[in-house]
Amino acid sequence: MAVKRKTLHDFFQPADTTRKGHLSNGGDSAALHNPERLFTVPAGLSIIKQFISVDEEQAVLSFLDSQTWRTDLSRRTMHFGGTYCLMPPRNASPEVKKKIEQTIIQAVPMPPQLGFLVDKMVTHGLYSDTQRPAYCIVNEYLPGQGISAHVENFRFDEPVCSLTLAAADSMRFHELERAHDGSVRSGKASSAPRTGRREDVVMDRRSLIVLRGDARSTWQHEIRRASASSKPLGWRRVSLTFRVDRRPGQKGDSMPKLGP
Repeated sequence: MAVKRKTLHDFFQPADTTRKGHLSNGGDSAALHNPERLFTVPAGLSIIKQFISVDEEQAVLSFLDSQTWRTDLSRRTMHFGGTYCLMPPRNASPEVKKKIEQTIIQAVPMPPQLGFLVDKMVTHGLYSDTQRPAYCIVNEYLPGQGISAHVENFRFDEPVCSLTLAAADSMRFHELERAHDGSVRSGKASSAPRTGRREDVVMDRRSLIVLRGDARSTWQHEIRRASASSKPLGWRRVSLTFRVDRRPGQKGDSMPKLGP
């Protein structure tokens, strides 16, 4: 009998996140005061090296691999909190397109096994304790896999933080002529006007990359699809990208006004 192919919503059912114990900041945890390395280009980009310890990295990877991965994309992914995954029909009206593009598919909440990562980001001053990240997308990259150039959906506030596990890789940034809300699923990323300037940034294993300001809104970022032969046998990188809600009516809105 033919096996029914899973649909998008099959990957957003309640999942068991209770099999592993909660991780703490004690023991051999990486130091909480590793300094941020600030970049001048792209402005607003910073990296915190050794954000977590080797043992914490292994515990997170073991937990993730005990969960159900989403397999309907070219790479395996996992979502906590919610995600934008709906593409409007080509013939949809502008009103319908906007409604669909702003719809979040709810996923299981942030599991306690990842709570210590959020705690560390709060301790580092990346987020406040009253505005903690509620959304996390996990991406697994194998040789030959990547993600196209995009900016994070402007529905989310800043910073956007991404943790690299299992292996190092590089992220390529493309400067835009102006802020452009072209996320991966929006279908707008390829039309974003670029200046032609680009920068490659190395993401070490266990490092946290932080996007604020221009780096978050006026530079696209991508993981290039390098040939399988350019990576060692068994190479695998797992990234966890954390996002935070924009507060309704937030005073001094941190996100830029979009150009024409």
